[in-house]
Amino acid sequence: MNTVIACIDDTPRAAVVCDFAIWASRLLDVQLAFLHVLDRHPERASVSDYSGALGIDSQESLLEQLSTLDEARSRLAQEQGRQILQAARQRAEKAGVVNVDTLQRHGVLAETLLDIQPETRLVVMGQHQHSDLGRSSWFFDENAERVVRSLQRPVMVVNGDYKAPERFVIAFDGSETGRKMVQMVAASPLLKGLECHVLSVSDASEALVESLAWAREMLEGEGFAVTAVIRGGEPEVTLRDYIAEIRAHVLVMGAYGHSRIRHLIMGSTTTTLLRTSPIPVLVLR
Repeated sequence: MNTVIACIDDTPRAAVVCDFAIWASRLLDVQLAFLHVLDRHPERASVSDYSGALGIDSQESLLEQLSTLDEARSRLAQEQGRQILQAARQRAEKAGVVNVDTLQRHGVLAETLLDIQPETRLVVMGQHQHSDLGRSSWFFDENAERVVRSLQRPVMVVNGDYKAPERFVIAFDGSETGRKMVQMVAASPLLKGLECHVLSVSDASEALVESLAWAREMLEGEGFAVTAVIRGGEPEVTLRDYIAEIRAHVLVMGAYGHSRIRHLIMGSTTTTLLRTSPIPVLVLR
């Protein structure tokens, strides 16, 4: 696990992905690799035989032209991908990163990331942006959600403009999974030196108070300055309000569980926050 993988494409979000991946690779002191995935194999021409609808004289000529056009589009897509990767490499090298690699693959992004998972330390990817009645908002696309669900590595989903993080929030529920998440944060150099907030959205039960005290002690033992808070309300709303209140820069959350019951309890909250969080979300396994 010695590489930060930055998933980039031809959208404006690629620059933000690049900058957060550069930031992460420096702190983790690992290689940085930019990945661009073409969603289909160039050798597969998307041409059908319409012989039942075409005249005998035009059929062969038209199919040849369509095949030639499809091949040209594939070559152009590959060349565009190479240029995107080269621009990302130059951006990283200009920022002082020396150990940079570029990867161009054909297929499905989630499957590609699973193939290179053994050498992956962290995946950085972006959200899409769309306009709804003149208002711009962020949403988590199905392709990216598949990556978060299937990959057994931390995934950082970024949006907006890049800003070097200064403070972060851990969404902590006191569960065994939540404790493992806190241990991962404590052991990793990624967020070291940043102001740390641990937020539990629930009733202040004795068990939760004890778990929150454990989380504070664990993180403070690794040098974090910790603020631990319990608040009521709907998790998605309370978390977003707290993020705005303290002007946090990263939200840390646990990933989806594999059971259907756990998905119904937690998965919907994870998905909602991935889609609506105003700041980058770091999802930990």
